[in-house]
Amino acid sequence: IIPFIGAGTQVQTAQLTRKHYGITSPISLAQPKEADLVLTQKLIETLRPFGVFEEELELQRRILVLGKLNTLVQVWIREISQAKNIPSSVIDNVCGKIFTFGSYRLGVHTKGADIDALCVAPRHLERSDFFSSFYEKLKEQEEVKDLRVGSFVPVIKLSFDGIEIDILFARLALQTIPENLDLRDDGLLKNLDIRCIRSLNGCRVTDEILHLVPNIENFRLTLRAIKLWAKRHNIYSNILGFLGGVSWAMLVARTCQLYPNAVASTLVHKFFLVFSKWEWPNPVLLKQPEDCNLNLPVWDPRVTPSDRYHLMPIITPAYPQQNSTYNVSTSTRAIMVEEFKRGLAITDEILLNKAEWSKLFEAPNFFQKYKHYIVLLASAQTEKQHLEWVGLVESKIRILVGNLEKNEFITLAHVNPQSFPGPKEESEKEEFSTIWVIGVVFKKMEGPENLNVDLTFDIQSFTDTVYRQAITSKMFEADMKITAMHVKRKQLQQLLPKVAIQRSKRKASVHLLFCK
Repeated sequence: IIPFIGAGTQVQTAQLTRKHYGITSPISLAQPKEADLVLTQKLIETLRPFGVFEEELELQRRILVLGKLNTLVQVWIREISQAKNIPSSVIDNVCGKIFTFGSYRLGVHTKGADIDALCVAPRHLERSDFFSSFYEKLKEQEEVKDLRVGSFVPVIKLSFDGIEIDILFARLALQTIPENLDLRDDGLLKNLDIRCIRSLNGCRVTDEILHLVPNIENFRLTLRAIKLWAKRHNIYSNILGFLGGVSWAMLVARTCQLYPNAVASTLVHKFFLVFSKWEWPNPVLLKQPEDCNLNLPVWDPRVTPSDRYHLMPIITPAYPQQNSTYNVSTSTRAIMVEEFKRGLAITDEILLNKAEWSKLFEAPNFFQKYKHYIVLLASAQTEKQHLEWVGLVESKIRILVGNLEKNEFITLAHVNPQSFPGPKEESEKEEFSTIWVIGVVFKKMEGPENLNVDLTFDIQSFTDTVYRQAITSKMFEADMKITAMHVKRKQLQQLLPKVAIQRSKRKASVHLLFCK
């Protein structure tokens, strides 16, 4: 029992008797002081110029667009039901629904951000109906532009009245979709195919996170701050081995569970305190994993040997529980932990009024940070080919980082999540290109001699993997190329943003000599 004295005794005692959030008791139940509230207001003012808050009018426009999309789904489902000769008595009551997930559902989307959506349909609709007849219905709408189907993920992408939306599909084993359906209900997963379970996962995880935090508004403001900080510090990218939006949300949610009464200024500081000292690879869990006896694979290092090698496990709270950070490598974890420590030092200063919040969001100069860099360039002949090629190359860059990490002479490889347009060179053929920059740290060697490191194999095995994947998925075109070159810091400064990289043919030898 913790004794309390003062006017707030009843409120604080109520906090104690209420169930705690998360798998452990809170670290602190302290109520915010006046200084914490002042610092939180200052945090809000600092965040505003970065565009992390959306204007009310824009928010209302999103709600309107989602309403139109939902109506369109209802009309489409009734039309398909009639075409499938479903009895009219059933059609009168049949419904589907658009659900949202990701940053929009969490309430932390930024200006101009896209919306992740899920179309949930009753059992008599097929996935093929969604990608054929619903696609055609969208095509008929004058508000819809840039309509396309995702290359690697089964998703319909579109711009609806200027708002970018990605729509997944899931059908449930139900005759109709009730308006008040709670997707967190594990019973809904029974008798579903794995593709529908995967599609439902985003909504189920997002909804669970919101149910597992003690104060949603404090959680949202803290998450806005942490997401901005991560983006500014070049550590926001699931595909490149850092953390994506849902992983950052779960880390912030865990912080909120440990400090349930704290406001955002305190929570941002405690976030850095907790995760700069976290003993990875101990997993971050928002709730005890549950087994629903549906025989779906879940993250469990006791059962699945490969799960034991995950370096920074952050486990989704909805069944089937998964590690959202399986892409994290030795380098990316080291980079993130270093940034957590730096964030803690800065927020220590802020809480002592020795620094302003703006210091936390200062973007470090990635191109001054390292002595050595590898520059990757992906190019293709047309804009459409280029978009597909860049998506594939970017999804495989973490393989190159892994190859570099295994090299005995390299201690760290840091890929900048921000890509840049490639150089425009005078040529008869028009070409579209994108570049990525990887900072490399070499081991310090004893003695004065220079170290020559040949990375031909590391680079070649990466490019071979990309080309093989492109050929297997039947998207490869003859003019799709990847090239790589080593530059030192001074050269990089001269080259950016117009990086002149001599193109080489697909099978040309990549022989890079590095001097320490």
